[in-house]
Amino acid sequence: MQRRNILHWGAAALTALSLGSAHAQTFPAKPIKLLVAFPAGGPTDISMRVLADNASKILGQPVIVENKPGAGGTLPAQTLQSSAADGYTLAQIPLGVFRMPYTTKINWDPVKDISYVINLTGYAFGVVVPADSPIKTWTHFVAWAKANPGKLSYGSTGAMTSPHLTMELVAQKLGIELLHIPYKGSADLMQATLGGQLMAAADSTGFAPQVEAGKLRVLNTWGAERLAKFPDAPTLKELGLDVVQNSPFGLGAPKGTPAAVVKRLHDAFKQAMEQDSYKSVLARYDMVPIYMSTTQYQKFAQDTFAREKALVEKLGLAKPQ
Repeated sequence: MQRRNILHWGAAALTALSLGSAHAQTFPAKPIKLLVAFPAGGPTDISMRVLADNASKILGQPVIVENKPGAGGTLPAQTLQSSAADGYTLAQIPLGVFRMPYTTKINWDPVKDISYVINLTGYAFGVVVPADSPIKTWTHFVAWAKANPGKLSYGSTGAMTSPHLTMELVAQKLGIELLHIPYKGSADLMQATLGGQLMAAADSTGFAPQVEAGKLRVLNTWGAERLAKFPDAPTLKELGLDVVQNSPFGLGAPKGTPAAVVKRLHDAFKQAMEQDSYKSVLARYDMVPIYMSTTQYQKFAQDTFAREKALVEKLGLAKPQ
């Protein structure tokens, strides 16, 4: 009986393997949906559409971008949990996905319940204020916040996103209290900042065109070094804060997607991200390729999950489970 069961299980495994292999040989046979975590028109959307166009030509099927903004950039990852594990639904995975179990109740695991395909890039972040703001430098920003606890308003691209958590970490280190106002994406955030509804914004450098047009001023940037586009803006490290944030993101597929299909997707998107059109659009927003293979990206997910828990708890933002 035991031998018969072992043979049965072995046969079932071989059948599943052969079916997965057969699927991979014909994959893709129809368009692929790529869920982007932020609204149309922002730097993430624009760069992902160039990447999708490149990948479409390599895969021989359209890769169609669908924007799913809100919930701190976590809606695409949530959608994967109810999508077929066939490679035809992919999702952008921002760092906010790894914070979800610590801030909200979910019935899935961000590490175990996503098939990690490839990491693509990360953001260059900074803080901007309107050009006519009386706050001229980061020193002015901190002094005003200390003199007016809880009144200096800043916007981000959503609660529990990297801009939000990094600003809260900075505020904690400096002993200041800020007023956070979340938006769904960079486009809405910039409109609010330019319209005088906010005193400042923490965002990726999608704000660059407004800075170059003389409408916004950069107070700092968050990389390890100054950005060539904004050479006068100091980094957080130069300002005495031991903080570097570039928030890497990549692509995930539903749990159980056949390994051969994940490899096909990985190889196609790796080739797509190496093309000049993608590198050029990243450079427009001071982003750079941050490639991680499927194995490396899975390890990154595990490590980040643990690190983000420590950050959320440090900031006192973890919700009781």
